[in-house]
Amino acid sequence: MARARDDVRQALRRQVADRAEALWEVALRLHADPEYAFAEHRAAALLTGELERAGFAVERGVAGLPTAFTARSGAGGPVVALLLEYDALPGLGHACGHNLIAAAGLGAALALRAVPETAGAGTVLAVGTPAEEGGGGKAVEVEAGVFDDVDAALMFHPGVYDWARAPLTAQVQYRVAFHGRAAHPTGNPTEGVDALAALVELFNVLAVLGRRLPEASHVQGIVTHGGTATNIVPEYAEGLFGLRAATTRALQELTDRLRACAEGVALATGTATEVERATVRYEHFQDSEPLSERFAAHLAHSGIALTPPAPGVYLGSSDIGNVSTRLPAIHPFVAIMGADGSDHTPEFAAAAASSRAREVLLAATQALACTAADVLLEPGLRRAAWARHRAEAAT
Repeated sequence: MARARDDVRQALRRQVADRAEALWEVALRLHADPEYAFAEHRAAALLTGELERAGFAVERGVAGLPTAFTARSGAGGPVVALLLEYDALPGLGHACGHNLIAAAGLGAALALRAVPETAGAGTVLAVGTPAEEGGGGKAVEVEAGVFDDVDAALMFHPGVYDWARAPLTAQVQYRVAFHGRAAHPTGNPTEGVDALAALVELFNVLAVLGRRLPEASHVQGIVTHGGTATNIVPEYAEGLFGLRAATTRALQELTDRLRACAEGVALATGTATEVERATVRYEHFQDSEPLSERFAAHLAHSGIALTPPAPGVYLGSSDIGNVSTRLPAIHPFVAIMGADGSDHTPEFAAAAASSRAREVLLAATQALACTAADVLLEPGLRRAAWARHRAEAAT
């Protein structure tokens, strides 16, 4: 049996290697034509076209999102999902390397369909997930039931570290508004109720709160409306606040504290306040250690060694968190530039089309295909992944 499994993995690696040039061309086409949240029409058309030509049953516009899709090969369970991201950053293009994520998921799906042992072992599901950078396509897909019958969700992310799992926090944005009463600041200053002063006081209160927050929790705000003229006491002021925390539970606690702070300021200043969620909530990422260990072992076959993340270092947030709290999922980072760099920069955008990125794309695609094959072919691995998932969900 072990020998047979090794043969399957070798066959998958060959399938990916045979497609290396075509996959790199897909990555470069996406890189040269960046599209943004929920408007990735050409990217979705390119990817679904490749999958449809390979024999996948493609459904477009899933979860009510025009640029989301699923592409299915096989039937019945088990079901393994490969996640494709393809949105870019306004002004920076593919400075998060989503062109590589899409090409890798595509290549792994095509390889799995081409190898008889994996093509007939269950269902391979390629899921197009728009708007990771803002809008939370995966979160919407989760709520729409796209992942309801899936046993594992797999993707990789290019980065500046070679880390087996992703230290990704929960995050959400809230809009806080204060309503006061307009007046002339000289003619009748006592009649005014300064909404902007209330908003400024909220920033002061949150600055004090920030010194007592646990690791990975923080609130960052901006003023989005502060009045219309200097000779009018502002009757309306508004701020947008980004909240992050290590876990979804901690994020909810932080949200409750933001609301309490706003209500306290309103009481003290004689204003009225409104606190409303402004974005989809990204949940924290829950790594499936049994699956991420498999991915790391398969990636080592290409000479790339993954390590645990550095303690106390967090790499932002992603809607993969919303998937990972429902089913076993992986989101390893594989470096395409040095640790002195950073994503969301012009330098990282250039790295996403570099020769190193091409090597990483081939290695990561092979590792994803082999990990997906393990999910399809090994009931014990699926049981271990689900057992770990349920144990973490219970904590």
